[in-house]
Amino acid sequence: MTIGGFEDGWLGVPTRPGKPRQNGLTHVIDKGLNTRDIEGMFDTAGAFVDIVKLGWGTSYVTNNLEKKIALYRHFQTPVVCGGTLFEAVYARGKMDEFKAWLVEHRFAHVEISDGTIDIPRDEKLELIRDFARDFTVLSEVGSKDSDVVYAPYQWVEWIKEELAAGSWKVITEAREGGTAGIFRKDGDMRTGLIDEIAHEVPIDDLIFEAPTKSSQAWFVKQFGPNVNLGNIPPDEVIPLETLRLGLRGDTLKEILVPAPEPSA
Repeated sequence: MTIGGFEDGWLGVPTRPGKPRQNGLTHVIDKGLNTRDIEGMFDTAGAFVDIVKLGWGTSYVTNNLEKKIALYRHFQTPVVCGGTLFEAVYARGKMDEFKAWLVEHRFAHVEISDGTIDIPRDEKLELIRDFARDFTVLSEVGSKDSDVVYAPYQWVEWIKEELAAGSWKVITEAREGGTAGIFRKDGDMRTGLIDEIAHEVPIDDLIFEAPTKSSQAWFVKQFGPNVNLGNIPPDEVIPLETLRLGLRGDTLKEILVPAPEPSA
């Protein structure tokens, strides 16, 4: 079987679809990588990197941005700006300029979020519909404020609305450190919330932000190797793949050890 682009000839680990994948995505956060860092990441882990987010507003202040984007394009990996940049654009009333900037830099994807700036619900959905005409949209649900807690039914309703409006995938907010959204401020996961979302929304339509090893392992054990996970640091891409394949103690029993045959 083929695992992320290489042949697995003898161990029999779970099958992973090759790139470009529609599920089992690893969504990586680039917080300011230089081109040598990018080349190094793809040299060792490129088969497992599906999409790269230029975190927050880093794309606006990065030197040689076009050179970075061209390098990601060379590796056939889409790039998206962080949702915080979109919110800054919204707050400053610069949407037309933003669209022109995205086109100039040949971005094919865009993230639309309202985790910090309040955007009226109908307006956010219209923005998704508008951008989906020209870009692949990843929208995000959940607040970056750890003190803001939404009921599960609200998450489900908003996710369904955003998918219907044209989002390719909906991201569940967790922040870089796992302290908001689907996490509590102390870092504990809101597992009941996640289960309710997964009960109502197809898993393949979601990207769960999972910046910590414990959360990544939980998602793999709960939903299997081909769950979509986001906000993965570059140096955690290969460790995450080992979690997906049961090649790490955290998931070995769940992924690779066969369940006992039921007794007669």
